[in-house]
Amino acid sequence: MPPVKPGSKYHPLFDYLRRQSRETIVMTFDQIQSLIGGELPSSARAGRAFWSNRSHGALQASAWMAAGFHVQAVDLASHSVTFARPQRRYRVHRQGDAVQWDGELVRALRDHMRVTQAGLAEILGVRQQTVSEWETGIYSPTRARSKYLTMVAEKAGFPFGEPPSNTGGGDGNRVQKG
Repeated sequence: MPPVKPGSKYHPLFDYLRRQSRETIVMTFDQIQSLIGGELPSSARAGRAFWSNRSHGALQASAWMAAGFHVQAVDLASHSVTFARPQRRYRVHRQGDAVQWDGELVRALRDHMRVTQAGLAEILGVRQQTVSEWETGIYSPTRARSKYLTMVAEKAGFPFGEPPSNTGGGDGNRVQKG
């Protein structure tokens, strides 16, 4: 997801959402307009298409998706939208006590830490391309990198082996030992 450029119409929405710690945020259209300092297009009030979670070509969708949210619901009658953090499902595979890191698990850790591929790469001391290759399954982390990923994950409070509590009503991350 390309970053939302400062000065773009929906950057204030991106900035607001990325600073939120809540999993679900309900905003009225008026609140969004106040935040962006202008009117939403008439299509935002006319139908749900404006609020779709499509990332290509839709500046507004790029704003909430780059901030780590998807539109969960739109209520055209009350002029409100519900943004929610998608819950990633993943499996934790172990060989003995060692976590076997795969692309799905690396992405789940990155989502948990709310960082970009470049951000995780900086934390781990690798290239962004390396994180991308792990996530797409082109390569797997080495044993040494896997140990470091595990240390970073533990420090970040990443849930291994036990489903995290989720008071948001969903089923949360599906974490299973493999």
